[in-house]
Amino acid sequence: MEKIVIIMGSESDGPHAEKITSKLADLGYHTDIHVASAHKQPRKVLEIIETNSREKTLVYITIAGRSNALSGFVAANCKFPVIACPPFADKVDMMVNINSTLQMPSNTPVLTVIDPGNAALAAARILSLVKS
Repeated sequence: MEKIVIIMGSESDGPHAEKITSKLADLGYHTDIHVASAHKQPRKVLEIIETNSREKTLVYITIAGRSNALSGFVAANCKFPVIACPPFADKVDMMVNINSTLQMPSNTPVLTVIDPGNAALAAARILSLVKS
């Protein structure tokens, strides 16, 4: 079964996650949503990854701003695609959040998508490749 898991760095990312889950619901996808910061709760993030490690078809969408360790942490510790969709309040905030999301170390493939609706579409398209 196809699965999309959203991990938010904090509860304050909820409205941003809602934009993604709403689009996914329109496309017929259910999502699991978790709140876990890679900086503050790395063990909890690892538990989420471990819980989903036996899934056949899964895409993670991570929502984290500032120094986005969450996306890279998830990508480095799982075998599934990771889409980062950082939240931002304004253009200055966007530049900070995008910059930290784009600068991932080697062997941590993270796809960055700014628009929440497009992040949902990207996850759905990745999952559709498995069906074909």
